[in-house]
Amino acid sequence: MRSHPPSDDESLAGSLLLAHPVLRDSTFRRTAILMSAHDEQGAMGVVLNRPMNKRLGELGGDFALGPLSDVPVFDGGPVEKRQLILCAWRPQPDSEDGEAIQLLFGIDPQRAAELAGEEGVQLRAFLGYAGWSGGQLEGELERDTWVVADLEPQLIRHRPDETLWRRALSELDPQWRLLAGEPDHPERN
Repeated sequence: MRSHPPSDDESLAGSLLLAHPVLRDSTFRRTAILMSAHDEQGAMGVVLNRPMNKRLGELGGDFALGPLSDVPVFDGGPVEKRQLILCAWRPQPDSEDGEAIQLLFGIDPQRAAELAGEEGVQLRAFLGYAGWSGGQLEGELERDTWVVADLEPQLIRHRPDETLWRRALSELDPQWRLLAGEPDHPERN
């Protein structure tokens, strides 16, 4: 995993943005964001570790009785909270280091239903997304708001809650492990 800011021409698409442990903003506190797009125009991703404890079938409409009714729904971020984004990932054999994953963002419901029948495919639905205008994310990275990490295939299968954020940070190095394990209110210990 990396923990360095990207170079000027490096896209963060396919990477994780981990909220810095000192970030206290309730919208992004202890979040792990899977980046789907990043260029000079801006950036977009979805929060991986904010489950809404709902399934697509509970949202009604075409999903109520369809093949996607059991897909878990997540709070994808603060932008366009009514926009539904379907994502999938599946294992891909990788000759160099064992296992890799293929990420599919913004797939239509028909394609998602086809993927639902494939072995090893995980589907998730996100309401909303995290978005940045051109240069905004770069400014936040310069202020150390985010830690950039590679997406490790085993991490995507981790329980999608705050422990995912802790694990991803902890795997960077021992200093991040200490910061990720810091209690919210150390004075209460």
